[in-house]
Amino acid sequence: MEASESTGTTPIPVWPGSAYPLGATYDGAGTNFSLFSEVAEAVDLCLIAKDGTETRVRLDEVDGYVWHAYLPTVVPGQRYGYRIHGPWDPAAGHRCDPSKLLLDPYGKAFDGEFDGDRSLFSYDIDAPAEPAPEESEDAVEAVDSDDDIEAEDAAELAAEPEDISTPGLPGHDSLGHTMTTVVINPFFDWAADRAPKHPYHDTVIYEAHVKGMTATHPGVPEELRGTYAGLAHPVIIDHLVDLGVTAIELMPVHQFMHDQTLLDKGLRNYWGYNTFGFLAPHTGYSSAEKPGAAVSEFKAMVRSFHEAGIEVILDVVYNHTAEGNHLGPTISFRGIDNAAYYRLVDGDAEHYMDYTGTGNSLNARHPHTLQLIMDSLRYWVTEMHVDGFRFDLASTLARELHDVDRLSAFFDLVQQDPIVSQVKLIAEPWDIGEGGYQVGNFPGLWTEWNGKYRDTVRDYWRGEPATLGEFASRLTGSSDLYEATGRRPGASINFVIAHDGFTLRDLVSYNEKHNEANGEGNNDGESHNRSWNCGVEGPTDDPEILDLRGRQSRNILATLLLSQGTPMLAHGDEMGRTQRGNNNVYCQDSELSWMDWSLADSNADLVEFTKRVIALRMKNPVFRRRRFFEGTPIRSGDQTRDIAWLTPAGEEMTPEDWDSGFGKSLAVFLNGEGIPEPNHRGERVVGDSFLLCFNAHDEEIEFSTPNSDYADEWAVVLDTAVPTGAKEAVIKAGNSLQVEARSLVVLRRTA
Repeated sequence: MEASESTGTTPIPVWPGSAYPLGATYDGAGTNFSLFSEVAEAVDLCLIAKDGTETRVRLDEVDGYVWHAYLPTVVPGQRYGYRIHGPWDPAAGHRCDPSKLLLDPYGKAFDGEFDGDRSLFSYDIDAPAEPAPEESEDAVEAVDSDDDIEAEDAAELAAEPEDISTPGLPGHDSLGHTMTTVVINPFFDWAADRAPKHPYHDTVIYEAHVKGMTATHPGVPEELRGTYAGLAHPVIIDHLVDLGVTAIELMPVHQFMHDQTLLDKGLRNYWGYNTFGFLAPHTGYSSAEKPGAAVSEFKAMVRSFHEAGIEVILDVVYNHTAEGNHLGPTISFRGIDNAAYYRLVDGDAEHYMDYTGTGNSLNARHPHTLQLIMDSLRYWVTEMHVDGFRFDLASTLARELHDVDRLSAFFDLVQQDPIVSQVKLIAEPWDIGEGGYQVGNFPGLWTEWNGKYRDTVRDYWRGEPATLGEFASRLTGSSDLYEATGRRPGASINFVIAHDGFTLRDLVSYNEKHNEANGEGNNDGESHNRSWNCGVEGPTDDPEILDLRGRQSRNILATLLLSQGTPMLAHGDEMGRTQRGNNNVYCQDSELSWMDWSLADSNADLVEFTKRVIALRMKNPVFRRRRFFEGTPIRSGDQTRDIAWLTPAGEEMTPEDWDSGFGKSLAVFLNGEGIPEPNHRGERVVGDSFLLCFNAHDEEIEFSTPNSDYADEWAVVLDTAVPTGAKEAVIKAGNSLQVEARSLVVLRRTA
């Protein structure tokens, strides 16, 4: 068989091929192409030459709605797309449009750009606007400020465009205006690569942006800045190793597109939460221009991180795609099988359910959509060697009908999968739909971004009253959220700062967001930040305020890193990175959002402090227990427990103390001899014991060390009132210790 239609000149051989695996698979001789579409009446595989000419191959082989062929002459580097012939009936949920060159949902690499041309849209973009339809009762609900959805998503939701009725199928060909999919060479020399496989209790996560980390680093060659190769450069890896980081969590690296509305304003989708290529590393982060080069460069980056003992975790966005709502472009899923890939409004199939604020929600109820997600996850583990995933707005994937269902098909598949179930699985446990805030409610296999931890720690250190009980729960691993599902403290991914919101420095420098640069009248981004500017909004030369901001930063870092659970740092917080009060830099691909590496020198004390606290955590098992505290004696006849909560006077807390409206100061004793779980060799774990003295009051407080039942002598090992945290002092049992206003002192039992 030969190509059935061609604008080229040379016929090519076409063999039947196989329905599996989906996508384009080069086997060393030729390439198998496979595409799912239940709605299609005919499918054309379109091979695109370097000069832009197109050769169409009609796929005559169909098995179970999977269209396929094997082309023995096609090799890596070949660009291609699909044209789908089928019903154009938006009211019924079908949007087949053969004038659109469509990207392969299983594409492993892409080439080119979207230029915003009218041909990308399957309707007349010049048609007059009509009023938007009313949302159904099951559509998006109002968002509680505590839900902390992506601020980018909320802004896009608020800016929902007006409806445009589709007057018919315009038929403008998108070839030349859209990206193309690229056949890749799957073979790579992984050498002796091995996954580090750090258990959660030994993990310190560092959330980072591929471009932002290296865009201005003077030690990274200019041609590598902002790329996978740049991120894997020794100066970056050395910095992370020196800090004590064990895992880097990359903001989206799946292929994404830049929103045309942002491009029109001279901005870009910097964060990348606008993906469509679930098996492809984003080409914009490749240092080479050759199509498909991003794949091998990404693999080399992972290999380098693994050599340094650092895991690679991907922030993945399976809840929606870049095609947006019914007014978005037709680039892939919409034109291939709209009703299969997307959640459509019941009784109004022309419009999309939107649990994410970005216009559509992926239909995780459909078996082929579920297969795409699972195939993507397995691919990144088996072929790209990543070590885990953080799922953006993960509650969307749990919606079977409308409610979030912990026993949904997606979670069942993950639980049963022998590959995906064995890597780190981190949920962002909310979306913007009704009942979407699900912190603590994910299945036992999962860990979660603990939004309650973030809010509690922020409130405590800014001096909000009556938070002691909540603070104690978050400090000890949030057993109230995770123990009932059989999970351990590591299930709580503790964070105070993430990409979405203020940086650490800005959290202690601004009361209000300052997002004017985003061009949305400062209406985008979260308005309730639980931040405190320490007396002056923004930059200041006042030494007292700068000193207070420094203490507050160190307080938050020390609390985060000495809490039970899995800590996550946001890139640059260890050196005081600022976004000048912008808490939603999703569209700021500029120095406003990039790392300023000169801060590593000017804020060297903060870098040193962060290293010191991470080292304290990693050296002492009592800060990273695998099981929750029980509050019981560690041996018969002994009154010393594994944990004890004390007042500043050194006496055990009473119910009245916990309920005190003052609620700003307390101490906690952590018994290094009261760790019940053995190590990986089955040996008893015994470590040092510590006393942590917290003072969120605006005045210095005198703490007394407890009686000799706890220790005869204590040594100060960390004091957040000191820029580097280093302080030497020895205190006898029952003696006093002055804890400066808004500071934390850590003491180690020495006798």
